[in-house]
Amino acid sequence: MTEVAEAEAESGRAALGSALRYLRQKAGLSLGQLAEKTRYDKSYLSRLEAGKRLSKLAVMEDLDRFYDTGGLLVELWKVARREVFKDKYKEFMRLEFGARIMHLFTLGIPGLLQTEDVARAMLSGDQETESEAESVEEQVIARLGRQQLLFRSPAPTVRIIMDEYGLRRPVGDAKVWEAQLEHLIKIAELPMVTLQVLPFAAGAHHLMDGSLTLMWQEDGSAVAYMEGNQCSELLEDPADVTRARLSYDRGRDLALPPPDSIAFIRGVLKEFRGS
Repeated sequence: MTEVAEAEAESGRAALGSALRYLRQKAGLSLGQLAEKTRYDKSYLSRLEAGKRLSKLAVMEDLDRFYDTGGLLVELWKVARREVFKDKYKEFMRLEFGARIMHLFTLGIPGLLQTEDVARAMLSGDQETESEAESVEEQVIARLGRQQLLFRSPAPTVRIIMDEYGLRRPVGDAKVWEAQLEHLIKIAELPMVTLQVLPFAAGAHHLMDGSLTLMWQEDGSAVAYMEGNQCSELLEDPADVTRARLSYDRGRDLALPPPDSIAFIRGVLKEFRGS
């Protein structure tokens, strides 16, 4: 019973590390030999096995192929990834993972659409120490991992309204921001994604104080998740969700149609390149 309790208490990252160590030892490989065969740094592999680092998804995909584990490491990685987020986000993460329909409004570039460089810049904040920098890297990996839901099969139906504000405030250097705008256009062209821009010309609106995410699950249940001014709230009461949806619908009515929105982003990109 003690062993069971300890296993249940073990973190997802530690469990992933244990699995990696077990598979390597079962294969009769040292860390050095594994590093030679996979071309990953020995110290990096050691930290993964010790549960001290969270890798990018591609690393687990590579190791799944190497060990022929049928996606086991990727599934363990998904559990470990959720632990990077603060407790108040965990329920949101669980619901987002299972959502069939998602409607988002953001003032800036939404996490689901950020490039790696922009995500890193946005998450860095005022980090100063080496441990804080490492934490940022893990959050970047987790954020990029969330984006996989746009490409899974079946993919959820996703509608995103972005305020023009997010397109007019560059993040990073010119190369980084140009890549981000190009990425927005690429994602907007996915069959299950609808992207709309809410222009400054629309004036004041009900969603100016933060971001809003509406999610519908397979069983038809819906929740709303609101963020703003360093706080967040998950709304599950049907009346609250309905009010949030009405606010979203009003914002959608003010936003540019999808084709015009893509043209608008192309125009912003053209202006940026010419500046």
